[in-house]
Amino acid sequence: MKELLEDIARWRAAGKQVALARVVGTDGSGPRDPGAAMAVNEDSEVLGSVSGGCVEGAVLTEGLKVLERGIPRLVTYGIADDDAFAVGLTCGGTIHIFVDDFNDEIDLAISEALQRDEPAALATIVEGPGAGAKLLVRPDKEPIGTLGNADLDRVVTRDALGELEAGRTGTRNYGVRGEARREEGVKVFIESFALPPRMIIFGAIDFTAALARLGRLLGYHVTVCDARPVFATKKRFPMANEVVNDWPDRYLAVAGKELGPRDAVCVLTHDPKFDVPAILAAVETKAGYLGVMGSRRTHEQRLVRLKEAGLDEAGYRRMMSPIGLDLGARTPEETAVSICAEIIASRTGRHAPSLRETEGPLHTR
Repeated sequence: MKELLEDIARWRAAGKQVALARVVGTDGSGPRDPGAAMAVNEDSEVLGSVSGGCVEGAVLTEGLKVLERGIPRLVTYGIADDDAFAVGLTCGGTIHIFVDDFNDEIDLAISEALQRDEPAALATIVEGPGAGAKLLVRPDKEPIGTLGNADLDRVVTRDALGELEAGRTGTRNYGVRGEARREEGVKVFIESFALPPRMIIFGAIDFTAALARLGRLLGYHVTVCDARPVFATKKRFPMANEVVNDWPDRYLAVAGKELGPRDAVCVLTHDPKFDVPAILAAVETKAGYLGVMGSRRTHEQRLVRLKEAGLDEAGYRRMMSPIGLDLGARTPEETAVSICAEIIASRTGRHAPSLRETEGPLHTR
């Protein structure tokens, strides 16, 4: 939705009514994930997509109905439905789309929060009593709006903050007063607008440039950190969001407090005086991924130093070293792909062949 706000504001400034359709759930294979959005105005202009082209025509019709009648709608398209066949949904799954107008106080508040890059979660009743009611939740601020009663607002606020911290978007079921039950309750879609996950890369080397480029492409806020100012410059790493001249452990003593499960730390320094302190500091953070570059011989030598410096078994298990999946990568660009693939597998809980779990040379002739 965030990418649509500027154009939606232009429509509203011109006095046009706007409906917003959001994917709130999928069953099986779906063309877009929950949170994908499409905006429709009263002149049948369209922004965004909820299905990559499959059901946009039908959703446009639903959006115009919402603007005409003022009643939100939850619509479902599945491969077994006549409507789905007619609109061309051939992926084999089912998508649930909630269509509502985008013209009230809550919509203005969420727009302002996202334009200021503030983390926020928008909770919307998409099924059950009070469908269309919204609650905007932000860390350290009072919620705006209501889902119908104080008990439901309290429980959903708690859950929304948890989803926001984890960067998750999805649907939950509640009793009408917030009880954890399904019968005669409400279905609430919680959409998280979290800050971009962070990727901190230690070491100003050629592999860093390739990893920073790919990290930005994947939506990370990328920081390159190296204690050597002659190497760590914005000119050498223009693709990074920021370039920091500092010792890794000293930098993480401050920045590490804000890292969470969505964030990644990649140590590419190849130098014990840099990488050992960096690893010891990184394992104390809540970063979801810690990868360390080096050959198997370098890894074994580094492990001796780390144990001497006090690294315990739990810290060792957190460390992915040698870094990356076992793809046979050689160039900086290929290595960046293997590292990011390992980060994705770690985040999604999928098992993939990491170099840490294999034996033999990293590079075959």
